[in-house]
Amino acid sequence: MITYKDAGVDLQAGYKAVKLIKNDVQSTYIPGVLNPLANFGGLFELDASDIQNRPVLVAGADGVGTKLKIAAALNKHDTIGIDCVAMCVNDIACLGARPIFFLDYIALDKLEPERVAEIVKGMAAGCRETGCALLGGETAEMPGMYRPGEYDVAGFAVGIVDKDKMIDGSKVRAGDVLIGLESSGMHSNGFSLVRRLFHIDDQSLNRYMSDLKCTLGEELLRPTRLYVQPMRKLCAQVEVHGAANITGGGFFENVPRMFKKGLQARIELGTWQVPPIFGIVMAEGELDDVAMFNTFNMGIGMVLAVAAADAQKSVEILSGAGCPSHIIGEFTEGGAGVELCRKK
Repeated sequence: MITYKDAGVDLQAGYKAVKLIKNDVQSTYIPGVLNPLANFGGLFELDASDIQNRPVLVAGADGVGTKLKIAAALNKHDTIGIDCVAMCVNDIACLGARPIFFLDYIALDKLEPERVAEIVKGMAAGCRETGCALLGGETAEMPGMYRPGEYDVAGFAVGIVDKDKMIDGSKVRAGDVLIGLESSGMHSNGFSLVRRLFHIDDQSLNRYMSDLKCTLGEELLRPTRLYVQPMRKLCAQVEVHGAANITGGGFFENVPRMFKKGLQARIELGTWQVPPIFGIVMAEGELDDVAMFNTFNMGIGMVLAVAAADAQKSVEILSGAGCPSHIIGEFTEGGAGVELCRKK
């Protein structure tokens, strides 16, 4: 007789993993969570009392990409969950939504309860910081699908916004100012290129780099910055016309998603300090500005459009909320997409 365990799936390990993550998951519960961890679906009672017009649900799904390779190589998994939450909630924050719950999907070749617990610990931390509930998820043990030690992580977030207060880019005008919110580093994009440039292995990841003031591995695993709370504080005081999360595709793909045709976003280089890691990548790959801004966030993880009269106030509010920000450009009529220019 061949059992499920003989085929590579250990049910007892799954039960242990659920037990290990229980406290972290429960630490994220907010009003609205119903019957937690006791049904086939996560239950959330929607409270739209703070919505004056029609409530709109905003959903986003994403993963962490090949940054997982770095975590696996260093056997450090407690921040990857933050990345996964951030990739989802930062997207829905671009529409002015506050996240209300998050669900995860973790797939592994072999279910190691302690490793799953570390991943979920990071997810819970990200959910607590953004005020949303970790409502549930799925852990899938799939021997033969992944190489030993490999795993994948993805997530799904749902938020809510008043339809009248939704940020959809329709109010972006020529003369509006671009506000750049600093990133915490590379976030979770561009790692396929970085891994190829640095020939990632234990030796390269553990090499101390004086420009970074840490090892390469420590720098690459810095968790993605969460923009939800700074954005909420800003939107409570300033009308935000547009927002773009700088993820895969960098500035050239993401910034144009927040404004209509007939406008051009002029980004002034030199208006913020680019973190050293991007200079190292640029030199290692012999890349130009266009290639870098088409792949990486270059130290700016979120770009907002506000009226010129609100620009300085926006910077002050965001920086006061723990998110250093800068005026990095403006919108002009004519042209298209993004133009990089040097500060005069």
